[in-house]
Amino acid sequence: MLIQRKMKLHFIKAFKLTLFTIILLAVAYPLALWGVAQITPHRGAGETIVHKGRTYFANVGQSFTDKTHFWSRPSAVGYNAAGSGGSNKGPSNEAYLAEVRARIDTFLVYHPGVRRSAVPVEMVTASGSGLDPDISPDAANIQVPRVAAARGIAASEVYRLVQQQTRKPVLGVFGTEKVNVLKLNLALDDIR
Repeated sequence: MLIQRKMKLHFIKAFKLTLFTIILLAVAYPLALWGVAQITPHRGAGETIVHKGRTYFANVGQSFTDKTHFWSRPSAVGYNAAGSGGSNKGPSNEAYLAEVRARIDTFLVYHPGVRRSAVPVEMVTASGSGLDPDISPDAANIQVPRVAAARGIAASEVYRLVQQQTRKPVLGVFGTEKVNVLKLNLALDDIR
């Protein structure tokens, strides 16, 4: 009888804890996140840009592969926002190393004069999500000569555009400087 009573008490405690956890994690936490999102820019829906009749999501990496545009960071998921994720391959994986070497070789073909050691790592490796919309100012600036030559405009004008599109760290401390590739390319399309 005593054992049954203890088991019943343990069951009731476990049931209460389970119910509390479900309410906390399945109701309260999502509602709190939704509430915070409502006071952020774009109300948690992500930033959309309408440019020449087309709608783009600025927070999702886009594929740019032609000479006239700045290239994005490679994506392990083909820039498919429905299936974000990395490749889970590390530097000891030979197939991954071969892929990175091929990306470096391709980058060097389109950027003559750049030393192999100067190729920005983000231009040859995918991000953890595969959807990173940003690159560093260095990764953008190294592409300026190619883009300027392909478009027939002065490199100084393109460097200035990169500088205008560079976002500083939040409050000057949190994060790093970055350039949204989509916004940079749309601004580039607007000038020529």
